[in-house]
Amino acid sequence: MRIFVEAATGLPIILFSTALVVVVCFWLLVAVGVVAMDGFDEDADLDAWGMGGVPVAVAVSLLTVLAWVFGVGAAALLAVLAPTGTGAWVLRLAVAVGAPLVAWRATRLFVRRLRRFFSDERGPSRPTVRDHAT
Repeated sequence: MRIFVEAATGLPIILFSTALVVVVCFWLLVAVGVVAMDGFDEDADLDAWGMGGVPVAVAVSLLTVLAWVFGVGAAALLAVLAPTGTGAWVLRLAVAVGAPLVAWRATRLFVRRLRRFFSDERGPSRPTVRDHAT
C-alpha cells in the first residue's frame, strides 16, 4: 500500500492525481445537480482528437482517469523494479509523458463505443400537451 500511495503522490504523477481530484469533484457536483454534464460542449470540439460524439466532460474525465491509472501503475512498477537515482527519474519522466498518450489512445477506443449512447439531438423526455393536441 505504501508503494501505491508514494506512486500516486510522487512527482510527476501528482499532476494526474490532482486532475483526478478535480474530475471527481466535478462529477459530484453533477450528481448533486449544481453543474450540467454537457456544460462544456460549446467550448471545445474533440473531433480533431478522435474523441468527438460524447460530451466533453465524459471524454476528458475518461482521459484523466485512464492517464492516472496508467501513470500510477507504471510508477508503482518502477518503484519496485527500477534502480534508484538519475535513471529512475528519467523513467518516471517517460511514464509522465507516456501515460497520457496511452490513455488518449484508450480513450478514443472507449469513446467510439460510447457514441451510440449520446445522440446529437435530444428530444423531449416525455410527450407534452401540445404533442397530444395535433
